[in-house]
Amino acid sequence: MKRTDDRLLPVLLICAQAVVWPGAALVRGAVPPASALLVAALVAGVVTAALALRRARPVTTLVVVAAACALGAGPLPTGAMAVLGTAGVALALFTLATERDAFTAVLSVVALAAWQLLYNLSLHGLSDRDGLDLVLTSVLYAAACGAGLLVRRARRAREAAERLLHRAESERHRLPAVERRRMERELHDVSAHHLTAVVVTAGAALGLRDRRPELAAEALKFAAETGREVTRALGAVRAPAPSREDAPSPEEGLLDLVAGFRRLDQRVDCEIDPLPDGTVADAAYGIVREALTNVARHAPGADTRVRVRYGDTRTDVQVTSAAPPPGAVAHGAGLGGGRGQAFLRSRAREAGGTLTTGPTAAGGWDVHAVLPGRTAAPVERSLPRSYRLAQLTAAAGLVVQPLLPLLVIRAEEMPSGGRVSAGVLFALLVAAQAVALLWLRRAPRAALGILFGLALLWPVAMATGGYTGPVVLPPALSLLATCAALAADAAGTAAGPSPAGNRPRLLLPALPALPVAAVAAHAAAATAAVLDRGTTVPVWAVVAGTTAAASLAVGAARRAGALRGRRDRAARGTREERLAAWTEEAVRDAWAERRRIAAGLETTVLSRTADMVAEAEAGRLDVTAERAREALAAMRALLDAVREGETGPDLRPQPTLQALDLLAHQLRATGRDVEIRLTGRVPERLPTAVDLAAYHAAETVLAAVGEEPAVLELDADEDRLTLTATGVPRAADPGVRERLTTRVTALGGTLTTGPRGTVRLRLPLAAAPGDEKRER
Repeated sequence: MKRTDDRLLPVLLICAQAVVWPGAALVRGAVPPASALLVAALVAGVVTAALALRRARPVTTLVVVAAACALGAGPLPTGAMAVLGTAGVALALFTLATERDAFTAVLSVVALAAWQLLYNLSLHGLSDRDGLDLVLTSVLYAAACGAGLLVRRARRAREAAERLLHRAESERHRLPAVERRRMERELHDVSAHHLTAVVVTAGAALGLRDRRPELAAEALKFAAETGREVTRALGAVRAPAPSREDAPSPEEGLLDLVAGFRRLDQRVDCEIDPLPDGTVADAAYGIVREALTNVARHAPGADTRVRVRYGDTRTDVQVTSAAPPPGAVAHGAGLGGGRGQAFLRSRAREAGGTLTTGPTAAGGWDVHAVLPGRTAAPVERSLPRSYRLAQLTAAAGLVVQPLLPLLVIRAEEMPSGGRVSAGVLFALLVAAQAVALLWLRRAPRAALGILFGLALLWPVAMATGGYTGPVVLPPALSLLATCAALAADAAGTAAGPSPAGNRPRLLLPALPALPVAAVAAHAAAATAAVLDRGTTVPVWAVVAGTTAAASLAVGAARRAGALRGRRDRAARGTREERLAAWTEEAVRDAWAERRRIAAGLETTVLSRTADMVAEAEAGRLDVTAERAREALAAMRALLDAVREGETGPDLRPQPTLQALDLLAHQLRATGRDVEIRLTGRVPERLPTAVDLAAYHAAETVLAAVGEEPAVLELDADEDRLTLTATGVPRAADPGVRERLTTRVTALGGTLTTGPRGTVRLRLPLAAAPGDEKRER
């Protein structure tokens, strides 16, 4: 993914620092000493070099930048490290949050804030300063970390969307070939078993007609029954029922693979989850097959465990074998070509995953592949607990480090007072706001209520702690957290429901005046703070000013959140349109393959098979044998044409309900959990208009499927066809509902939506005149 070129940011920070110091001092006519300039240049060089490598080594960059700025702040005058110590560290934190996991980012912010607190404590003592600078710095660091985490989450969402589109595009080209191979396989089975058996039986009966005339009657009966069976089998090849899978599922294929190795005296235990057809299932099958083959070659008889776990974000494929039993002889050790490991890694890489192999502690071998899961999320390796423990130990060591000079060198007592520092109270309020924001998605009403209540406590903390700094700064910190919450709500509301349908609404429809309440709470807090400090401005002017400022901030936050939500919704709509278009194209191409091969069956094999049955029923064995040979030759010619892709003109007819199995296959291959059920009351032949409308309605409904499982059931009574879909939360969206209404009302049908993503369509089965002859 392309990223913005921000390599000049460290240089801009150095320039900004030079303007603050020594630029400002030089303008006033105060020339800094050469030693101070040398120290500043050394610190600036180290910080610039570290920030240039922040993408590759974000944690190291943060430690180097913070340590360099802290060491440089000692001998240098105030302001000499102001920009590098705040903006430089914030940039390093932002990069760390975008490049590393959330645990590392949050741990870095907490450790850095605690380190800075103890550093100031060891130098100045707790009551020498009011601590507001520490609170502001911590808020800056937390904001930088939060922005980085949001950017990381947005980037991961875009990458997951791109992976999903890539999977859909690959499956779009794959589905027609899969359908062609399915029909080719089944046609071959029919020709190899049924028609060949008729030819052999008829030929044998003709050869023994003089000596055993009773064989002729048996051969004629067998030819008639087999011909009718061929007709039924070819009908299933042309139009398989959507409610059943002709080919074995990936889970069944893996179980059959394991059973085959068990028949070779391999002791294999397996735990296999159902997998959707597609690239991931193919890769899992190939990896398990290659791994079991290697076990059979190099460790025959070893206990082997196969585990396939299909989850939302990842699919784990693991084959672990124990040491071979004593006395086992590896007869196939020299049969490999030496490319097995490369094959395994290439299969995992092509599916968008990773693979690791290596010996186990018990002397066996382990093959572990991590492939994309249901949502096609990027595959990340899980970090061991020992690594997390090392992170916590390093953070604790860095935090305690500023206390060493205090404990070893300084022996005087820390100054103390009877009043609690305002900085401590501010830090507690900021921590409470952070906790409320963390619970915003789970308990939105409680989180917003806490934020409003905390806003009224800031003036109390200012008065209790004897705060003497800028009067509007503490209320502004409270307003910042509330604006973040309101912006998140506006973004979620504008973006609409998530694909999974479980995005919590932060605001209730019965509370449209919540932004007004936010403005009132923060305006009251700011007014109380100003009046407590004392002012000559009239009270009404203070109230008007604070209300206007709070209104502008809340309005800007809501506006920014709404813009972001609409942008996310537009991007999601574009992605879903591309997915729907590619799914439609894949199904149409596969349907065209089926129709072309079916046309060849109609004009060649089926007609000759019908003639064979007619001749057998008429008692003409020699003509029956000839018709069977013609049908077999026509079948082989059709198979050759299928392999060469020359089965007829390139027509792309409109799919009907008979193509629902192709639609379900394509949707499952792209990671969506879809099940299609047909009851026995659905007639085999429907009016053309109803058939087409029902298919397109089903296609529209299933295109709106999200991450949760969806079921589409088709039923019929005497005069209506009913389509009921469950697990489709976005079926009630205006765009989806409009398309469904267009399909249904054209035939006089009805559309109803129910709770929990349920939609029901009813179409009349009465066909208009001429419907059976036209196809839209």
